[in-house]
Amino acid sequence: MRETRDKLLAKSTKNGKEVTLQRHLEDTEKAAREVFNLEKRWGKNWCRFFKIYEIAEQERFLLNLRIAALFHDIGKANEDFQTAVSQNGFYQQTIRHEHLSALILHLPEVREWLSENKELDLEIITAAVLSHHIKACDTAEHKFLWMQPKGKFYLTLFDNHNEINKIFDQIKDVAQLSKDLRLNKKLWNKESPWEEAENAGFETAIKFRRGVKPKKDEKRLNLLLAIKAGLIASDAVASGLVREGEYIEDWINEKVHTETIKENEVATAIIDKRAEIIFKDKPVKWNDFQLKSATLGKRALLLAACGAGKTIAAWKWAEAQSQTHEIGKVIFLYPTRGTATEGFKDYVGFAPEAEASLLHGSAKYELEEIRKNPEDEKSDKDYETNARLFALGFWGKKYFSATVDQFLSFLEHSYSSLCLLPVLADSAIIIDEVHSFDKRMFETLVCFLKQFDIPVLCMTATLPTSRKDNLENIGLRVYPNKEEQAELKDLEKSETHPRYNLEIVANQDEAMKIAVEEFSKGKRILWVVNTVKRCQNVAKEFEKQTQIRPLIYHSRFRLKDRKDRHEKTIAAFKQISEAKIAITTQVCEMSLDLDADVLITEIAPIPSLVQRFGRSNRHLEGKTEDFRSRLVAYIPEKDKPYNQKEDLETALAFLKDLPEKDISQRYLAEMLMKHSPEERQQDGDFAPFLSSGYYAVPGNFREIDDFTNPCILWSEDEKKNDLNKAMKCLEAKKLIDAFVISVPKQFVLKEFEKPKGFPKYLNIADARFYDEDFGFMTQLENENE
Repeated sequence: MRETRDKLLAKSTKNGKEVTLQRHLEDTEKAAREVFNLEKRWGKNWCRFFKIYEIAEQERFLLNLRIAALFHDIGKANEDFQTAVSQNGFYQQTIRHEHLSALILHLPEVREWLSENKELDLEIITAAVLSHHIKACDTAEHKFLWMQPKGKFYLTLFDNHNEINKIFDQIKDVAQLSKDLRLNKKLWNKESPWEEAENAGFETAIKFRRGVKPKKDEKRLNLLLAIKAGLIASDAVASGLVREGEYIEDWINEKVHTETIKENEVATAIIDKRAEIIFKDKPVKWNDFQLKSATLGKRALLLAACGAGKTIAAWKWAEAQSQTHEIGKVIFLYPTRGTATEGFKDYVGFAPEAEASLLHGSAKYELEEIRKNPEDEKSDKDYETNARLFALGFWGKKYFSATVDQFLSFLEHSYSSLCLLPVLADSAIIIDEVHSFDKRMFETLVCFLKQFDIPVLCMTATLPTSRKDNLENIGLRVYPNKEEQAELKDLEKSETHPRYNLEIVANQDEAMKIAVEEFSKGKRILWVVNTVKRCQNVAKEFEKQTQIRPLIYHSRFRLKDRKDRHEKTIAAFKQISEAKIAITTQVCEMSLDLDADVLITEIAPIPSLVQRFGRSNRHLEGKTEDFRSRLVAYIPEKDKPYNQKEDLETALAFLKDLPEKDISQRYLAEMLMKHSPEERQQDGDFAPFLSSGYYAVPGNFREIDDFTNPCILWSEDEKKNDLNKAMKCLEAKKLIDAFVISVPKQFVLKEFEKPKGFPKYLNIADARFYDEDFGFMTQLENENE
């Protein structure tokens, strides 16, 4: 047969680089072989992470991964794909190439050929090939072999091309097969043998999904997961490095096969630098609670009061893990972008710039802001990675401060998280503020802890009994236990010291009287409400009564203004010389070092209340023994944003069970455990990554907020028109994160024609509703309340 094409392309030629299909398949196999080299740390840790402990099974993993890598893009040898990558503009293809690759794996002659090697698991190979772009399912848009609406039921194949035959020869060598394979189908259609292969594919997918899942065949499931994720990572390496002109072996040796974290390296890079700030010219003296955290072992749940020094304890634990396990990374995960940024500034950013990383949705913007601040000692450091390598750019980093989504959403088939999975497998992980996880996030956490073998420390100030028991039942050692609490004198003193006096008032008006009175006495007041609108209304009322505009901090500010709100709120509670008041929503609850004299709050679910209380009288230093912060709680006018009225009723019962005077953090924690409603024990088996079998489509890591959209503000007034400013930034290839704001859906300008080049994920909203002090408001100032 005379071939109709001299070359088969694997990628578009738009960037001027030509990559043949043969080269890409060989590069992907090379990346798999080098990244997951079983003689080196990443290969060993990858297998340990997926609980592939036996040497023979590890070798089987790498063999099957290499075969999947050589097969994964075979389906690109077709007329539609080659036309699409050879021309400019969009070209509608008949079938997704990875679906066609999986179908080829179901041809009888291919299966018979591969079946000679009993170490090859053909269903695992097919599953990895089919799902490596995370666009394969048994229903809806990405249904296996779902045809695009072209009205065409055939497709010309180049399956006997010289490049394809060379790949088959390489598969033969890797798998040690005795026979050659040559295909010469020339055409895909809905007839034999393709019809039979398609039916076999569907039927096998159903059986495979039922049989290979948690509690059924754990050993085969582990192999499946390791190969599916390994192929995605290997494909990303082959594609990204070639695009950037990197040599695969050189880059992998530089970024992947780095030295293990050495003894005292964590202390030198981070802990000692933080100690210089905490202790200044005084001798460094960590308390017993922090020092003993190094002895907790591989899995632990650290429960200690706000302000007890948990973060240093966590880094001490990480230092110990680096000495007992061969790892190359430490990852500190936070629930929000703001807390991850603070964690970077206070700890991770002290590491050498080539080793430290901040990783979340607006991290690049935050790093640019750090560099602009000459007072920040990190301003002369460059923490950036090669942005064109996307997730791969972080493979060479050593210390991470990141949002939990960035690393754990691989369980929901997040592509970037899957590309970071080799980094995760080479790490010790700290997961902060686990009390704040919604039910879906917590179930994902349980799934992660049950399924994968990796050093993990979870921590928070308080945790409902059912969640604590859930984590303890899957092997986390709770620290400190009751016996240890009595022995740890510093922690005992901190947690049992009376910090608060509590009063429950009738309503917001009563709370306002207290706020005005305490402000006039020079106190620092933190007022927390449950919705943005009420936050704005309370602030307006306080200003009306005092002619003082309070600090306002919530989620509906432009990012640059929210950053300003964040920094001013922290600064307000660091000083003690003058009265300050900040009115905020739940954004203040986590990891913010706020130390208010008076804490006013709407009643909220119990864990939220305890976290809010922890933002007052947080630091005992410099205060008399008899100082107590004043806690004031009242019932909000509406239940929102909490869906169940029972949550607030339970919280009210909790508050009424507290004494009015001399409340300690320890007592709050005990009452939380007494009053928190029972949650169903999570079994950790639900995650799509575990249960999808042949398939993979992205899911949601969090319970989705469907009420807001990210927007850019538009105005006829050019000074207020962020849209034009953002477009100028885009034209100059600069970030536009500073202008992004979350806006209630009903305020999105749906009929507004977006400019060419405007990001698809963003919408446009009317700037008339925005105020730099109050944020986005759902009423104009001149409208009636």
